Amino acid sequence: MKKILFVAILAAASVMAYAQPRAIGGRLGAFEGVSYQHALGEKNMIEVELGLGVGGANSWGEKDSYTNTRYHYTYSAPTLQAAFTYDWIDPFGKTFPWEHKGEWHWYMGVGAAAGYGWGGGALGIRAGGAYNSYSVTGTQNWGFVGAAGRIGVEYDFWFPLQLSVDYRPVIGLGMIDMKSKTQMACHWDVYDIALSVRYKF
Repeated sequence: MKKILFVAILAAASVMAYAQPRAIGGRLGAFEGVSYQHALGEKNMIEVELGLGVGGANSWGEKDSYTNTRYHYTYSAPTLQAAFTYDWIDPFGKTFPWEHKGEWHWYMGVGAAAGYGWGGGALGIRAGGAYNSYSVTGTQNWGFVGAAGRIGVEYDFWFPLQLSVDYRPVIGLGMIDMKSKTQMACHWDVYDIALSVRYKF
């Protein structure tokens, strides 16, 4: 038993000794929440975010059975959401020419995102072009799951601080509880540009 415990402690110490650089902080913009980065070697990293997204929307087409009129609806509201991307650091071997303190890097990646929200409202657009508000009564629960992309640039200071600006669009499937039915929709968020401030450790 003591031998097994010793081996386990030794293995844990080895993992800690060779742990990859990490950074944690806040992301502010169209998404506000916690941002965590974990390097996988020198050229790759994963980035995980958890917080409140404010720029997403769900769109779908529908035909009014009473008036025989087609509408296009867009439903939007803030959502609690999580996102994950696998990023390549300085892809294609392209780096910033920088000879001063600190380091500049750019990165791009792909991943997934999911969220859950409530409240908000919908706007209907008649096929002919006229705007018609779509009445939403009570609390409407809704969610989404989709693919996420990312492209950004970051500056690593010579002390444990990192600043970055990135763009993370999401496109996927939305599900909305609209009154007495569940509405399937196309979820999209093409406005997610944000500034992140992280502590490196």
